[in-house]
Amino acid sequence: MSPSHDDATHFADDRLDLEAAAHGDAAAFDALYRRHVTVVYRHAYSLLGTRREAEEIAQDVFVTLWGKIASVRIVDRSLLPWLLTTSRYLCLNRRRALARNNARLHVDGLTALPPDSMSVEDRVRNRALREAIDDALAELSDEDYTVYLLCIEEGLTYQQASLAMGVSHGAVRNRLARLRAGLRIALGATRDQS
Repeated sequence: MSPSHDDATHFADDRLDLEAAAHGDAAAFDALYRRHVTVVYRHAYSLLGTRREAEEIAQDVFVTLWGKIASVRIVDRSLLPWLLTTSRYLCLNRRRALARNNARLHVDGLTALPPDSMSVEDRVRNRALREAIDDALAELSDEDYTVYLLCIEEGLTYQQASLAMGVSHGAVRNRLARLRAGLRIALGATRDQS
């Protein structure tokens, strides 16, 4: 069995494929790509909301990996935290660029917006909450952010997340419990302010 063998009940150790890919093994790089591209795409889609942008980000993540492959260091046995952190930064940069571009497009005149049933006060509250969530997520370690994405955003079970990350079921459960408690505290402060 090759080191890149994927199986629903066994974790494939990314370190083996990463090392082989760093030495020019295209099949090992392809195995890493196939193993993780779906999660990277879904993560980018959750942050950007369009298929085209998510596909571009997923591609950019793996282009970045290829360019930095000799210097990439992974925690435990999974490359996923590194990939998702890279995806997060690329998505944030893309959102900033899109916002700048949209601002430039609308400088010369007012753009008619469709009527919104949400009150201004509710929109302000929602924006503040979204910013608080984004700020809290930005403070997470790569591993905690990966647990958040896999269990909260993707809806994976602890067992599925543990296999994807190469850690124990208990490690995922404990990280998620600490993460939820921290997010409650961070978001509770935002609610108290509004």
